[in-house]
Amino acid sequence: MSAGIARGLDPDVMLTPEEVAARTEAAREFIEFFGALIAQRRAQPRDDLISALAAVEAAGDRLTAHEMLATLVVLVVAGHETTVNLVGNGVLALLRNPDQFALLRDNPDLAAPAVDELLRYDAPSQLTTRVATREIELSGHTFVPGDGVMVMFGSANRDPHAFDEPDRLDLTRYTGRNSANRHMSFGVGLHYCIGAPLVRLEMEIALRALAGRAPTVELLADPPVYRPNLVVRGMTELPVRFTG
Repeated sequence: MSAGIARGLDPDVMLTPEEVAARTEAAREFIEFFGALIAQRRAQPRDDLISALAAVEAAGDRLTAHEMLATLVVLVVAGHETTVNLVGNGVLALLRNPDQFALLRDNPDLAAPAVDELLRYDAPSQLTTRVATREIELSGHTFVPGDGVMVMFGSANRDPHAFDEPDRLDLTRYTGRNSANRHMSFGVGLHYCIGAPLVRLEMEIALRALAGRAPTVELLADPPVYRPNLVVRGMTELPVRFTG
């Protein structure tokens, strides 16, 4: 279900009729499953996220079922699809850069800043779309209100004007005085990713576990096969071997 939703984030012009139908079916299943769960939690609250969302009130107003479903879509994509692909992309980057993997093994406290560098280096979300609300000129092109804009996080995160040696993986890039410019993988301002704290926490745990798991981790297939998604970037699988 989450994979169908993730594929459905791509622009319609990139989807086949079958993929559009699969997206519609995934959305229907999502609404049916979580709609029933929301109703159940409102009737019988538990100590979980959906019950907490159902109980949220602002100025006397509760979240509507539609608002809760929209929030859960974001959390599923951020908490599952995005994190799974960040872990996969991050492990691949470390195995392709054994000096940085060794640095992480020797300094497990680098796990937290390493999350930011891996988000910059190979973000699990490569782009987003926006609509211009006012006229603005960027690089000689004028956008007028209503124009659609495709914002490429992946390109911004490798901008040589913003980052020194942007194509080099450097797990110390976001440490102390060496802290680099902020990457764009979580967005900016009002549209900053609501799932960012969850993604950071899960990825840091994964990095610490990987660094202490085994003396040797071997990549068995390179390059790996990537899923056909444009917005969500990730592999179909990442074969590795742990030894020692």
